Amino acid sequence: MTLEEAKRRVNELRDLIRYHNYRYYVLDAPEISDAEYDRLLRELEELEARFPELQSPDSPTQQVGAKPLEATFRPVRHPTRMYSLDNAFSLEELRAFEERVERALGRKGPFAYTVEHKVDGLSVNLYYEEGVLVYGATRGDGETGEEVTQNLLTIPTIPRRLTGVPGRLEVRGEVYLPLEAFFRLNEELEEKGERIFKNPRNAAAGSLRQKDPRITAQRGLRATFYALGLGLEEAGPKTQYDLLLWLREKGFPVEHGFARAEGVEGVEAVYQDWLERRRQLPYEADGVVVKLDELALWRELGYTARAPRFAIAYKFPAEEKETRLLEVVFQVGRTGRITPVGLLEPVLLEGSEVSRVTLHNESYLEELDLRVGDWVLVHKAGGVIPEVLRVLKERRTGEERPIRWPERCPECGFRLVQEGKVHRCPNPLCPAKRFEAIRHYASRKAMDIQGLGEKLIEKLLEKGLVRDVADLYRLRKEDLVGLERMGEKSAQNLLQQIEASKHRGLERLLYALGLPGVGEVLARNLAGRFGTMDRLLGASLEELLEVEEVGELTARAILETLQDPQFRHLVERLKAAGVEMEAKERGEEALKGLTFVLTGELSRPREEVKALLRRLGAKVTDSVSRKTSFLVVGENPGSKLEKARALGVPTLDEAGLYRLIEERTGNKPEALLA
Repeated sequence: MTLEEAKRRVNELRDLIRYHNYRYYVLDAPEISDAEYDRLLRELEELEARFPELQSPDSPTQQVGAKPLEATFRPVRHPTRMYSLDNAFSLEELRAFEERVERALGRKGPFAYTVEHKVDGLSVNLYYEEGVLVYGATRGDGETGEEVTQNLLTIPTIPRRLTGVPGRLEVRGEVYLPLEAFFRLNEELEEKGERIFKNPRNAAAGSLRQKDPRITAQRGLRATFYALGLGLEEAGPKTQYDLLLWLREKGFPVEHGFARAEGVEGVEAVYQDWLERRRQLPYEADGVVVKLDELALWRELGYTARAPRFAIAYKFPAEEKETRLLEVVFQVGRTGRITPVGLLEPVLLEGSEVSRVTLHNESYLEELDLRVGDWVLVHKAGGVIPEVLRVLKERRTGEERPIRWPERCPECGFRLVQEGKVHRCPNPLCPAKRFEAIRHYASRKAMDIQGLGEKLIEKLLEKGLVRDVADLYRLRKEDLVGLERMGEKSAQNLLQQIEASKHRGLERLLYALGLPGVGEVLARNLAGRFGTMDRLLGASLEELLEVEEVGELTARAILETLQDPQFRHLVERLKAAGVEMEAKERGEEALKGLTFVLTGELSRPREEVKALLRRLGAKVTDSVSRKTSFLVVGENPGSKLEKARALGVPTLDEAGLYRLIEERTGNKPEALLA
């Protein structure tokens, strides 16, 4: 490659990387995978190393991220700069990193390292003065980030006040969305026909940058911390490993894995062990971070323009494959929602053959601009669910065909109705809706009827033995014996499982019945608020809106279902069959009409205390106002205490709260919390 050719390619790469930085860091809507981005950056680094005269201080290789979107959040300049990490993709590159360290320090290794999971989330910086949290911000371009304090404070594990720390302190970490919460969120968005998140990192970034902190609070974000900026020397730890223990001791969540290792071979052993167990993690991790353990060496080595010289990210291999979309078929869910499913040329991905991929909804297809016959890049979201990352439009031939939505239900032939971007079958007797409704009802997180698998449900529907979930409780042994793979013992075991499902409680029943917009969390909130199915059936729109996490659209959809004669008839049949319809821990409304706010550290997990208050009919909010009945004050309370005093809001310590509960209920709080 000539100098002129290299110059053209370098400029192309810089423009391309800047564009993708903006999509990733500012808009939270990347168009390429992390692996593709790494390949572009690596090519640019190699060209700049080969042609030093083309190096420039404004190159993406010398910068971190992109400028924040000032129209959305207030820009905040970090007291000390936040850096990115250089990457290693092989043991040879890891050895090259140690060799660079040896040359810079003028001595041979092996060195002691701390190895940490590289959690795939959004980097944040917390700034404290005299132990009080002043603000929290995103990394942004490394020098200036976006202030997202109120959204960060929806993460209950983030400390608001510290003791025994330097007067000025920056604590750095990662905000992430656990995989379970990620899949749940996408299910909810998919059901509404809204744009889904492509990976947990995007979901975390999108959730943290919500303008309404109440939405952020519903998403289930978590945080893990691993570094200090300002205050590192004053804090006291001499090694990175001890710093992690110090952070944990000071009350910061350190939720990622970390281990000590001796030399590159020791790092490789930890890496291979974690790579093998990667899919057991509750969060997405795209590699490990390798840091020299001795903090004194950090000061000796310093930083390049964009990354520390004492640390490197050792990436897990990316499992992404190209394949072709052969056809799109349409499935009917338990609510009648039509979901497109892509049929792929089979491809081996993370040890299993993938030939089908869910295409979610119309919004998802429009965003991808997907056509039948397209070549696509696929991976497994969270290492579990096959997903299209992007369409390889450069490989189009002109023979690709647009995806046509059916006008009629592919199962029963009813004309579909469209609600925004969602297509539904309105036929209450649609066999596909019946199958999905029963399958969901019997699932582990619902009524947990073990042994009632998909094949058996199909047989029961085919033979006319069941039409809906209430018919399950009418099954007899003679109905089951003789069905495929169903002997007397299997039939008896299934009937015992069906009988046991009667006692799961209202919370599980509400989730099992598939009320619109009601997942596990909302089912728990509804059960805690109303206590019985009869009370819920009599609920007004205003009462539903009082339930935590219920918005107006969801409340109206729930109310419409509750008032539907077919739903009420199904509930009556379940009740007649002996299905229990009371909350397992029934609220007695002892605290109905009272509003509580909690501040400081309690002896029990705060969410546990909040749940108890709600079960007893109270309302729990996050901010103090004149409508607050009591502020519950724990150890190291925050600014809410000062506001409560200014407004004249009564306060209770934790013991006082439990005395109030005992007076109102006649029960020891310990028994209610057990």
